[in-house]
Amino acid sequence: MLGEIIAIGNELTSGRIPNTTSGFAAHHLFEAGFDIYAMHTIGDTPPLIGEALNRALGRVDFVLVTGGLGPTDDDLTTMAVSKALDRPTMPNLEILSLIRQHLSSNNDQPASSLEKLAWLPEGAETLNPKGKMAGFQLIHDGKPIFFLPGVPHQMRTLLIEEVLPRLTTWYKGKQLNSIQHVFKTFGLSETEINTRIDTLSLSQDVEIGYYPVFPDVHLSMTIRGNNKEKVEMQAREISHLLEKALGSYCYGRARDSMPSVVGKNLLTCVKSFSIAESCTGGLISHLMTTVPGSSSYFLGGVTSYANSMKTTYLNVKEATLHSHGAVSEQVAGEMATGIRNKSGADISIAVTGIAGPGGGSEEKPVGTVFIAMATKDTSKSYRFLFSGNREEIQQVAAQTALDIVRRYLLQTKKEFIIIE
Repeated sequence: MLGEIIAIGNELTSGRIPNTTSGFAAHHLFEAGFDIYAMHTIGDTPPLIGEALNRALGRVDFVLVTGGLGPTDDDLTTMAVSKALDRPTMPNLEILSLIRQHLSSNNDQPASSLEKLAWLPEGAETLNPKGKMAGFQLIHDGKPIFFLPGVPHQMRTLLIEEVLPRLTTWYKGKQLNSIQHVFKTFGLSETEINTRIDTLSLSQDVEIGYYPVFPDVHLSMTIRGNNKEKVEMQAREISHLLEKALGSYCYGRARDSMPSVVGKNLLTCVKSFSIAESCTGGLISHLMTTVPGSSSYFLGGVTSYANSMKTTYLNVKEATLHSHGAVSEQVAGEMATGIRNKSGADISIAVTGIAGPGGGSEEKPVGTVFIAMATKDTSKSYRFLFSGNREEIQQVAAQTALDIVRRYLLQTKKEFIIIE
């Protein structure tokens, strides 16, 4: 079944407030088996509101409208709908009674302002009159239209608790069975991923999407159909093919993050982890501690921005700094070994580089980053040349450092499982 979403508000069209409600609604409607034909964002202009609503009713099965339902003068949705659908406004006595009860205990609010909320287009049914949230449903020409507040948490509550159950009942058995899986990759460009997927010759039932989410590229697989068992079987088979095609570049699924995946593998391999950072300024430590329970494996880190911090806390040699410079393979290696020795961690990573915009040279341009990993048995350094602004270089350097650890742990995990 097809639906359309219309978000209303001058604060949205001016860019003052981002439109988060439409995305939330589209996601949950899609998961419930409904397709969204279009999404619009328009200002508080009654003729435009009426035009958008009538156009939507002419091409979809249901419409969701958010915003413009409040008590102030710029909340014009109800009036616009009344005119566009030729449904005069009438007072909803239940809402009016609740408003007047509220006003009797609060003399500071003007009655005319709040009572505006009780006047609804003819035939409107309130979604939750006792919930203190504006919102109503109209059935027009046999099609349901839902009007929800623009306040995000109110809109989300009514969508989940009222709109989705009503739509499911209204179109029982007509919505599609949907499965969508998201695969998170790092280290491959969108074009490279596309080339790998093209070799699979997937059926037309499978919809593939590519979404650069710096510094990753996410791939989505969507399968929809009337037969639930068939859709589930297809999803399993295609997911296996996609994971095989992406190989080790695919580090996780929808809810995974690089830090959470690294953390899971550290737990599996019973390893502890520590970090020495320079150009990333503590970003890697921050990423690791965003994961609940990370204290089980992450010991901590040192942000050694100045050379004095490198020598004092990480035992980097003055001679190494003098001979090779702070941004070098040698210093990265000594930083990694130094933090591992100080912390007693099984695995340590170190990052030093030039994030810019200044500080580069012909030999070491902006974006030059050295990453080193030290374990009990090995120490290895890598040189990278990243592009982008300062923040982007720091982000991709942090993600790359964690990916090096992830790949090392994948190999360790295989050996660990074999030994066990």
